[in-house]
Amino acid sequence: MIFESHAHYDDEQFDADRKELLSSMRENGIGTIMNVGSDLAGVQRTIDLAQEYEFIYGAVGIHPSDISDLNEEVYEWMQEKSRLSKIAAIGEIGLDYYWDKEEEVRRNQRYWFCRQMELAREEGLPVIIHSRDAAEDTLKIVRGIHGEQIPGVIHCFSYSLEMAEEYIKMGYYIGIGGVVTFKNSKKLKEVASSIPLERILLETDSPYLAPEPERGKRNTSRNLPYVAQEIARLRGISKEEVIEKTRENAQNLFFKVKTSSKTA
Repeated sequence: MIFESHAHYDDEQFDADRKELLSSMRENGIGTIMNVGSDLAGVQRTIDLAQEYEFIYGAVGIHPSDISDLNEEVYEWMQEKSRLSKIAAIGEIGLDYYWDKEEEVRRNQRYWFCRQMELAREEGLPVIIHSRDAAEDTLKIVRGIHGEQIPGVIHCFSYSLEMAEEYIKMGYYIGIGGVVTFKNSKKLKEVASSIPLERILLETDSPYLAPEPERGKRNTSRNLPYVAQEIARLRGISKEEVIEKTRENAQNLFFKVKTSSKTA
């Protein structure tokens, strides 16, 4: 069974058929889903989904493009929710310089990225890191905060093989999704074929970034076999080996956490 390490089933694009879709996952080979919060409302919906579905776990965190949702009160609320038994990570956190060009906004992103990294450290949880057009600053922050002490995954990895290797040295996983199936994704194909299989997680970022041949449509976890097949092709191994190892990787990251402070 496939471990989906990054999806957003709290998204409104699933409002019309969410229950039907999620009920079909097991018969389509999807065993576990990590639903990842991005804004305050999404975090609450993520918690609700994790409580409703046995095979869904949640990550609480505020995406860099939504840091206007963050203040000390919200931070304390997320800390409380991070102790729930079905919450397995802090995320989606990080930096996104694609939309935000103003230095003050980027400074605030860096501040809340650091704060949420510290939240993960305090609660003994791994992190799910978003980094877009911010390669240098993301790596600088992770190194500066001793990221090797905070397990995590670089979600939707889009940088060079050399950058992936730097994160792997610190013990991080690399999240690979539908983009690896695109013909022009040369950098990601190099990463997927070169880094240790023990450091790869399968993800979709549903409802976004559907792989070929579903590109341009709403993405779902049921498309993950396309991702696994492409990684297998690039590495010269079987799709089943990719699925089995990436499931083991995800379990090692998300479920080997401190449980003493967890509540139902």
